[in-house]
Amino acid sequence: MAGTRGVGREAAAAGSLPGKRPPEPELEPEEPSLLGAPGLSPGPGSDPGLSDSEESVFSGLEDPGSDSSEADAAAEEEDGASSHEQHSRTEKPPRQQAGTPSPRTEVASVRFEDEYVEDSSDEEDIRNTVGNVPLEWYDDFPHVGYDLDGRRIYKPLRTPDELDQFLDKMDNPDYWRTVRDRMTGHSVQLTDEQVALVRRLQRGQFGDVSFNPYEPAVDFFSGDLMIHPVTNRPADKRSFIPSLVEKEKVSRMVHAIKMGWIQPRRPRDSTPSFYDLWAQEDPDAVLGRHKMHVPAPKLALPGHAESYNPPPEYLPSEEERMAWEQREPDERRLNFLPRRFPSLRAVPAYSRFIQERFERCLDLYLCPRQRKMRVNVDPEDLIPRLPRPRDLQPFPTCQALVYRGHSDLVRCLSVSPGGQWLASGSDDGSVRLWEVASARCVRTVPVGGVVKSVAWNPRPTVCLVAVAVEDAVLLLNPALGDRLVVGSTDQLLSAFTPPVEPAAQPAHWLEASEEERRVGLRLRICHGKPVTQATWHGRGDYMAVVLATPGRSQVLIHQLSRRRSQSPFRRGHGQVQCVAFHPVRPFLLVASQRSVRLYHLLRQELTKKLTPNCKWVSSLAVHPAGDNVLCGSYDSKLVWFDLDLSTRPYRVLRHHKKALRAVAFHPRYPLFASGSDDGSVIVCHGMVYNDLLQNPLLVPVKVLKGHSLTKDLGVLDVAFHPTQPWVFSAGADGTLRLFT
Repeated sequence: MAGTRGVGREAAAAGSLPGKRPPEPELEPEEPSLLGAPGLSPGPGSDPGLSDSEESVFSGLEDPGSDSSEADAAAEEEDGASSHEQHSRTEKPPRQQAGTPSPRTEVASVRFEDEYVEDSSDEEDIRNTVGNVPLEWYDDFPHVGYDLDGRRIYKPLRTPDELDQFLDKMDNPDYWRTVRDRMTGHSVQLTDEQVALVRRLQRGQFGDVSFNPYEPAVDFFSGDLMIHPVTNRPADKRSFIPSLVEKEKVSRMVHAIKMGWIQPRRPRDSTPSFYDLWAQEDPDAVLGRHKMHVPAPKLALPGHAESYNPPPEYLPSEEERMAWEQREPDERRLNFLPRRFPSLRAVPAYSRFIQERFERCLDLYLCPRQRKMRVNVDPEDLIPRLPRPRDLQPFPTCQALVYRGHSDLVRCLSVSPGGQWLASGSDDGSVRLWEVASARCVRTVPVGGVVKSVAWNPRPTVCLVAVAVEDAVLLLNPALGDRLVVGSTDQLLSAFTPPVEPAAQPAHWLEASEEERRVGLRLRICHGKPVTQATWHGRGDYMAVVLATPGRSQVLIHQLSRRRSQSPFRRGHGQVQCVAFHPVRPFLLVASQRSVRLYHLLRQELTKKLTPNCKWVSSLAVHPAGDNVLCGSYDSKLVWFDLDLSTRPYRVLRHHKKALRAVAFHPRYPLFASGSDDGSVIVCHGMVYNDLLQNPLLVPVKVLKGHSLTKDLGVLDVAFHPTQPWVFSAGADGTLRLFT
């Protein structure tokens, strides 16, 4: 004890210097307990910074049966030592209070550890006693105030940053009910009662649950005459004597009014003042002498339609009345409907009188009162100089052949690379192969479902057609044309040797049975999800397939020679409508509902994102040179993109009146076509120049009509002949048409 007190006095003497913090002593190794019992260190309930006198007070509170006189005597003996020791401990930060405890402290901690280890009463909380002192005054100090015993409350050694707060938010399940006390700098966890109190206050309720805001009011003053008064206090003396202060105020105000210092408020004149807007139109006025003066516009004289008994030809029929009601107010020829009355007395009051009078006042108010010199511009100069269509020939101008045979709407068509054969798919569950020159159906292949897409392999040495039916893609060998090409196609498909260990693929490749091979089916690629489109790469070995499923597996790429399938995307970007391979570069164009993305297949990265500014993209086509892209949309827009120019549309064409279903480029001629639900095919001249400084020339040259509308559907697909300036169209009326 003597050694411990000596150390406390030295620390107090060192810490008594004004304006300096005591030096932090090096932490010594923990000494063994004086009692010799292992693990009897001060518990969390005992404060190592307490003096002997304070511990004696707590011991008296803890054990009411102990002799308090002994504790008081010990406190009086060591009063001076404890004061010095308390001063030295008060000046040390919390991390310096973890030194060697005194034997008396250890005895107190051993005796009372069990009861105060979980005590959370208000008397033992850390309280900041700085009062109304602003906390900003403690920004440059290591502490934020003093507790009830006068000891410093030190700030946390490390302020938690956003990363610490995020980790605490993820790991601590009670983070949502933890708040920071600005007075102590520590985190306080709210209890269930405090959380319920906060929620009641946020809802605008009373803090006390038992308070009833709707208690019946006690009516102290009622209209009934009572015997006894509510209050029996005698009246004041000032209630019987006139106020001298008010008398002085009134006399000063009267004097100020007499002297003219205060002007009393006069009642405003409620009658409105009118003036003539065109009063200065006489020749002597300034406006009259001005040569550029414009007189006031005059009302048009009433006609026969405004009569109460108009002629019969001015009275509208029921169809004209309905058409007048459906039009916009600005588009109507008359802003009223003529009516007939038997006499002038039967004419009711005009309901739009005030509205028309207001509009007349607006016309007079907004009428320009001075002529302005306008630039005389010829309207022909505003229209761009376009070449005549006869100078842009050849292009299809008339209907040459009609291919009849399907019993339901024809959704898709495809032309062979040589241009001799035509394949079409319909909702009647069949694929028909036609001879282009004679419109003769050479072969019909039943597939047992709705055909969504038909694509002929672009290689001239391969005779193969891809058909998208339900959840599978069928590879057909139609056995048309050169027998050597047909035989080499079967040899190419049969030369595949399956690997020893087949890898997991998103699609299954199945060989056709003998019965299916007689029809022409060679391979079946099953996907498990409905297939909406199948398109070939320019070299004929790869094929892209679009599936009607959300997620990243909407687009799959198949390799025919190795019979492999892969999903090129990690995540999806909306509902994919159609895809197309770039004819020259290793690019894949993926059209979603609102955008067109251009992916580099070798680098596996997004190159460009085209924004067509239309509500829903329906079709996609790439120019044979590869620098321009054509998009059709369901809001009747045809969007032309120049990839070298911008990601915004170069030109938006609104030639169709209804939704566009298909667009196509001619592989050789500068032509492109679009098919719409209005039953027409519009052929345009699209010349792309080699000079990068010259913009493409887009000129509509012909509107081709022939399909009849069926179920509000018109032309569903268009395709150009590979060598001739001819265009094929597939319609909802179950026919295919050739325009030459």
